[in-house]
Amino acid sequence: MSESNGDRVRDFYVGRQPILDRDQALYAYELLFRSAQSGPARIETDLQATASVIAHTAQLGLDKVLGDALGFVNVDAEVLDSDIFVFLPRDKVVLEIVESTVATPATVERVAVLAEHGFRFALDDVTEYGENVQRLLPMVDFVKINLRTAAAAELAGLAPQLRRAGKRLMALKVETRDEFRSCLDLGFDFFQGYYFARPAIIAGKKISPSQQALLELMNLLTSDADNADVERAIKRDVTLALNLLRLVNTPAIGTTRKIESVAQALMVLGRRQLQRWLQIMLFAEPSKRGQPTSPLLTLATTRGRLVELLAKRLRPGQRNIADVAFTVGIMSLMDALFDMDMANVLEQIPVSDEVRAALLAREGFFGELLRLCECLEDIDGEDKDINPMLRSLSLSCEDLAEMELAAFEWTDTVVRYAI
Repeated sequence: MSESNGDRVRDFYVGRQPILDRDQALYAYELLFRSAQSGPARIETDLQATASVIAHTAQLGLDKVLGDALGFVNVDAEVLDSDIFVFLPRDKVVLEIVESTVATPATVERVAVLAEHGFRFALDDVTEYGENVQRLLPMVDFVKINLRTAAAAELAGLAPQLRRAGKRLMALKVETRDEFRSCLDLGFDFFQGYYFARPAIIAGKKISPSQQALLELMNLLTSDADNADVERAIKRDVTLALNLLRLVNTPAIGTTRKIESVAQALMVLGRRQLQRWLQIMLFAEPSKRGQPTSPLLTLATTRGRLVELLAKRLRPGQRNIADVAFTVGIMSLMDALFDMDMANVLEQIPVSDEVRAALLAREGFFGELLRLCECLEDIDGEDKDINPMLRSLSLSCEDLAEMELAAFEWTDTVVRYAI
């Protein structure tokens, strides 16, 4: 690695895409370090800088980016020969060998040495059981297959062959629930793609009674309802009351004494904060405690927090702007939560014209922030260059990376301790 790469660390932001297991629980994140100067088209440039950027991120704390999950990190022959491995916790990271890597004797030997030292490997974008794959396969735990490049017939033959070799299979770019189910039947272990964040539109579907109760409580908070009425509404739902008490006692709130009653919680949080927690709970509500956390919960919470932080940075001192921004981020995934078209969601949840424009057409100030967040999530979207967006918002990569890390850390705290 050249020394100049270390100087360019601040020019990079983090792309993070969830990897789910067969129960659709979060297993890992794929991490990509992108330069707003180069954009997604120049992946080879970004890979050359990966070692320096990861070293920097590891020093900041990979736990902020990963939480309890594993991190899959792209590497090629040059990165494999770098000193990146001094910084990486081998229990937290899987090294993902990109498909362009040629399995030369030197590369195979380097992978073998690192494997002996406890590093785990994945092969990326495998399309055939060729000689290149076979040379690296003995040291590899995971094999990734891209559904967009592998034909159905190839997939049906390749998957069993790799499973017989004892490899754990990961389907890439899973875009629909039908694709997810097909890959389940083929024995895939892990799934990457935003199929879980796309609504399965069901005609005539209504918001469930428990979800409706949360929405009604949120409406109480935005009206002039007395605290006593709000408290009674919370107490009518035992699960809601328990979740509220759990939330208000988390490190995310920062209270120095234990809160033991709903009335105390209301006093500590205030209406603004309580409405925020209710929006998060709406995504946690379908799952039960002790079962896998919904990936929608993690994604919506991170998106809400990042949109809020962006709004605070761009329009400082306007608290209402930040509150609306958080709501826009959270609500942008409610179509997937309720399995209905966003227009139908907004018929049941009253919002301002500005919020409606952001959610339906990605227009206006909030719509622009939402588009930026969605581009960050779509880490390998070839047509998603965020540089023009950053310029229009007068943001640097350093600003963006700082806010991303803060959003990741905040979400991890909320999900880990509260839901």
